[in-house]
Amino acid sequence: MKKKTPKIIEKRPSCGDLFQRQRLQRILAAAGVDSRRKCENLILEGAVSVNGKVVNQLPAFANPQTDDIRVHGTRILRPQKHYFLLNKPKNVICTNVDPHGRKRAIDLIECQARVFCVGRLDSDTTGAILITNDSDLTNRLTHPKYKVPKTYEVRVEGKMESPDIEKLKKGVWLSEGKTAGAFVKVLKRNHLETILEVVINQGLNRQIRRSFARVGFKVKSLKRVKIGNLSIKGIPIGSYKVLTESQIKRLLKSFIR
Repeated sequence: MKKKTPKIIEKRPSCGDLFQRQRLQRILAAAGVDSRRKCENLILEGAVSVNGKVVNQLPAFANPQTDDIRVHGTRILRPQKHYFLLNKPKNVICTNVDPHGRKRAIDLIECQARVFCVGRLDSDTTGAILITNDSDLTNRLTHPKYKVPKTYEVRVEGKMESPDIEKLKKGVWLSEGKTAGAFVKVLKRNHLETILEVVINQGLNRQIRRSFARVGFKVKSLKRVKIGNLSIKGIPIGSYKVLTESQIKRLLKSFIR
């Protein structure tokens, strides 16, 4: 008689558990034990223990930072997470694979682990981009429901007057629908150009450039200066700073309730 494969029902831990409980098979895979699917099988076979107790059912969660997790009696290595805030230059892309061989944001980071960008900036947009190997953090920062505020310095051609600025504050219609309201502050204005600070919490494709075009203004340059409470102030273009876990916790607390 053919053995039935156990049904696996996954439950996601709350956002407050980002640095606490995680799916056990994900912890094992991150520690290099095997693929996530094979780690699930190891759990179901009773090969995994947490703090001395065999775990053989899913879903199962553990804290990779504090729990004693073992496979066939051997304790796994605690996975090390890396967090970087890069001041991305122009003409650098935010994908890990590029068939055209262009310079990637991850090429500017000195890290032996496989890292990736949290979200994207267009190649012609400069400024703040988070780079990490923490997939849980990435999922939270890119999920629309968390509404992570992102602050930009926008330079446009011509003098923007209050009526057009008010349209941006209230939201404009793009192909995906109406944008959410934005915070907009004029930093400098003359008859040649206007420089503004814009804060949005959406992530539509080329949202700022398209929004300004919708009210009749062309963006000359676009720089993201902050992600949540993380600023690139003091980071030269093309350079980065290493972030601590406590800085990431503060970032999450600033917008996740």
